[in-house]
Amino acid sequence: MRSVFVFPAGERGETVASLDRHLPQQRDPWTLGGNLYIEIDDEQTGYLFSDWDPDDVVILEAALGHHPTWAVQIDISGRIDGTAEVRQLVALLLEHGGVAIDDYSAHPWTLQEIDSGVVNAGLRFFDFRAYHELNRGQGSS
Repeated sequence: MRSVFVFPAGERGETVASLDRHLPQQRDPWTLGGNLYIEIDDEQTGYLFSDWDPDDVVILEAALGHHPTWAVQIDISGRIDGTAEVRQLVALLLEHGGVAIDDYSAHPWTLQEIDSGVVNAGLRFFDFRAYHELNRGQGSS
């Protein structure tokens, strides 16, 4: 299972309402196509940042200008590529600002960076193929 954390601008209730509108009649978790599992995680009652490197949290705080206390966690099944689905959902969640962080880098990705295909440390957003190539070294696919 791969994960993406989205830190949308705005209030938590607005994000929940948006997810309810776009993924009706479900919650805890919401699902998209049976392959993306979406939930809200927070520091007080959940596990947000519990296994994060403290330096990665500092990078996130700098990008947002504050310490977030909640996030939308998207878990992506390994049964699918998931790139199109993740990008669609992240675009919805970041339409008013914020950032997303994937399993492959600590870079806080803005929607503009994701849409324009910005490369950071050799990776684009949710670039699991390049990540595995970079970590495998030179090898055949």
